[in-house]
Amino acid sequence: MAVRRLPRPHRFDVWIAVGGLLGGLLLAIIGLGTRPADDPLTLFDGPWPLLLPLTVMAGCELLRRTAPRTALIVGSVAVTADLVTQGNLSTVLMFTDVMYAAVLYGPLASARRIQWITGLLTVAGTVVPFAVWRVPEALLIGVVVGVVAYAPASTGWIVRNHRDAAEAARLRAEQTALLAETDRVQAVTAERARMARELHDMVANHLSAIAIHSTAALSLDEPETSRQALTVIRENSVDGLAEMRRLIGILRDGSGDREPAAAPTLDGVAALVDGARANGLDVTLDNRPGEVPSPVELAAYRIVQESLTNALKHARPGRVTVCLARRDGVLDVRVSSPYGPVDGPRAPGSGAGLVGMRERAALLGGTFEAGPEGALWTVRAALPLIEGDHRS
Repeated sequence: MAVRRLPRPHRFDVWIAVGGLLGGLLLAIIGLGTRPADDPLTLFDGPWPLLLPLTVMAGCELLRRTAPRTALIVGSVAVTADLVTQGNLSTVLMFTDVMYAAVLYGPLASARRIQWITGLLTVAGTVVPFAVWRVPEALLIGVVVGVVAYAPASTGWIVRNHRDAAEAARLRAEQTALLAETDRVQAVTAERARMARELHDMVANHLSAIAIHSTAALSLDEPETSRQALTVIRENSVDGLAEMRRLIGILRDGSGDREPAAAPTLDGVAALVDGARANGLDVTLDNRPGEVPSPVELAAYRIVQESLTNALKHARPGRVTVCLARRDGVLDVRVSSPYGPVDGPRAPGSGAGLVGMRERAALLGGTFEAGPEGALWTVRAALPLIEGDHRS
């Protein structure tokens, strides 16, 4: 069975032990004790008997930090043995340090018990001798017990409280810093997601039209068709550049003289439909939302914009319907397009548009669904119209 080894003593504890031992030896050599040789309590006179308690107490100093309770128990026996010799001041001083260390470094329960025990011993050392001898000098016994035992224990308790308070404050500061960093990361992530949604919604429609019409122009050897496709490509390029410039203006730090771009509203849905028709879609619009909050307007506009972009990229030839209506405290947004295999040129998709639409609905506390319904692909979003339901 492996023998458990005690931790090595701290360097500072070694210096205390060596200093106390050397100081006690010096006092013993010059014959300076705490009591005269003819004192009734002195059972072993001379300088040599007091060396045993002195050496044991020095050994206890080595354990003051690594095993404080053991050091206090052994030290109490040593200081009691010192009472039957001429006494050594170094032994008493080292005992006070062991008492202090037991409260400071020992378990919390032991520190509390030591406080109570030393306090009771001080009271008993004051009251009992005076009650027995009825002389004022008897009160000095309680004073000595208080100085040797209760005072260092109280000092250790005060230092321990300050140390624990400082540690608790440090932990709170670290937790606060961690929470602040977590909030910062979440804010940055949310802002990056918002910027990604805005960039996708602003530019994807124009780039999809450019991709489809450029593919058509390359696949058909008809000058008139190519000219029409190039005209659409130019219009979407110009509009896409304008959208990009507005987005860059929003992202600037405000040092420029640009006016902030107005947020899209539902009044612009008709322009979206006209643009989709210009790109070749057969779109019908039923727009009867009434007055709605600005965040809901922006979300609905972007959902319709992305749905038309997806219809341009993926839908089969046929009619696309856009419907916005107020129902039971929510704005119902529905876009349906023909669903099925597509012949001819089409633009690739990444799925980011569906993710962005779902995020926009979720930020407002609404619902979002997209999927096939028979021969149609339908995008459905229900956006609450109550301002208090909007999530930050």
